[in-house]
Amino acid sequence: MSSRPTTELPTLAIEGVDVSLSGRHVLRDVSFSLGPGSVTGLIGPNGAGKTTLFRVILGLLHPQHGRVTVPGADGAAHRAVGYVPQKLVFDPDMPLRARDVVALGLDGDRWGVPLSWRRRREPVEEMLDAVGATHLGDARVGDLSGGEQQRVLVAHALVGRPRLLLLDEPLANLDIGAEQEVVELLARIAKDQNVTVFISAHDMNPLLAVMDHIVYIADGRTVNGTTDEVVRSDVLSGLYGHHVDVLGVHGRILVVAGRDDQAQLGEGHGHDHLDIPDEPGVVSVL
Repeated sequence: MSSRPTTELPTLAIEGVDVSLSGRHVLRDVSFSLGPGSVTGLIGPNGAGKTTLFRVILGLLHPQHGRVTVPGADGAAHRAVGYVPQKLVFDPDMPLRARDVVALGLDGDRWGVPLSWRRRREPVEEMLDAVGATHLGDARVGDLSGGEQQRVLVAHALVGRPRLLLLDEPLANLDIGAEQEVVELLARIAKDQNVTVFISAHDMNPLLAVMDHIVYIADGRTVNGTTDEVVRSDVLSGLYGHHVDVLGVHGRILVVAGRDDQAQLGEGHGHDHLDIPDEPGVVSVL
């Protein structure tokens, strides 16, 4: 299966990536590619290797085998990649405005004298507008809600005009309303700015309406394609190495395994799940 059915040049190409950490095989022969303007979910339980894969893409971790290519980045993939980390806590007492955070995306990595505000103003204000956060520009970022902070962080990641935007669990700890707002924002950004959006999540359900493709990861191995191609009993059973059932319940997708498989499927790691009395199965929403 391929995450890109067209002949358009990919924004990201990963070929045969293997990573071992402390003697443990974390990623195993991972290969897929993502096209411009697409929204792709990197789905899997905690500990499956999602963050490790992002670190490889960002150039923070070098694989033992394989390679990562961002075409057009002149060999410096990190310059073409925007990144929103999983956990970032802002002190409410810190006098840092939302527009200051966005501006750091332009010159936060520069040594010496930063860019003048005259040179930063236009791209910062343009990006705040693009994520619907113009009205938040002068607010202390520590005082913003979780959803508002995510908008600001997306603007920070995009202000440098990357071709690829990585988001590590951006929906974690958001309420349902804010979750939906962030998902709709990312889909609009991908379309309007032709940015490839790659979202790490343990629950695919909030992304179903906007995902073009899915990369499903378990035990360091991946399968990729459309949701219909990947989220199937035969495909996920092969990925996990155990029998897995896929159920549709009230518009949500549930992945079901026997009790011996519950650790692999992520029970107890922040997933929504249903325990069915008198039955040998555990139902996890992935």
